[in-house]
Amino acid sequence: MAKIAASILSADFACLGQEVADVQAAGADLIHFDVMDGLFVPNLSVGIPVLKSLRAATGMFLDVHLMIDRPLRYAERFCAAGADLVNFHVEADSRENLLLGLEKVRALGKKTGMTVKPGTPAEALEPFLPLLDLALVMTVEPGFGGQSFMEDQLGKIAWLRERIDRVNPACALEVDGGIDPRTAPLAVAAGANVLVAGSAIFGKKDRRAAVEALRSGGTQKIAD
Repeated sequence: MAKIAASILSADFACLGQEVADVQAAGADLIHFDVMDGLFVPNLSVGIPVLKSLRAATGMFLDVHLMIDRPLRYAERFCAAGADLVNFHVEADSRENLLLGLEKVRALGKKTGMTVKPGTPAEALEPFLPLLDLALVMTVEPGFGGQSFMEDQLGKIAWLRERIDRVNPACALEVDGGIDPRTAPLAVAAGANVLVAGSAIFGKKDRRAAVEALRSGGTQKIAD
């Protein structure tokens, strides 16, 4: 059964600590923390001060997704601020610097992740798989929440599932973008075992039912 990562991009930032507590009580397994720099992706979001504050407010696992240019520059600071896992984009820097970043994150006792955009072939992740705790396939173009799931990415998920099972079975396979009760079972059938959802959780009145619908792949109506 897939784990559910609640993306705070869709949370109410005026009461973020309570929002995270609510989705924890609703059964979410971890928090997905998107960092955007307005350069690598065409949007800005939260950064190190917000992560540090959130870390003080929750014991939940914090999956920090760095959608930023040259992430090695900030890897150590995100670890120090409370990330449990630091996730780089394969497109964000040179292979050499990405490997250095993964080594730095691991040396600091944190877990490692690597992401591919929709337009990047899955093969780009293959050299990194032995070093990863998590591989992430974006099923929307990164930068904005609320986009529709790109079903043409299912083949990429399946390809990575096969490679992960062969070279690093402990590595999780996460999918982010357009996840809802209809698309969640598609991602899981392709091989994902962690599902990121924002509006499909934070945008619902009954968040426990929303989390259960994602985890079970159910199609029942969830109240907005």
